[in-house]
Amino acid sequence: MSIAELATDYNLTVEEVFFLCERLGIAYKSSKTRLPLEDAKAIISHAIEKNNSDSQEEAAS
Repeated sequence: MSIAELATDYNLTVEEVFFLCERLGIAYKSSKTRLPLEDAKAIISHAIEKNNSDSQEEAAS
């Protein structure tokens, strides 16, 4: 799965995925970089956490 596909599928910007890659120590070159399964899973996990916390904040408003 590429960084661009992850961003689209999990409602993130490409820049947010780049930030997660850097934070998690995942090497990439561009938004077309295809990530190994374990790296993609780590980013997906963080994306789900972010989306859940965003949903909770909206519900509290």
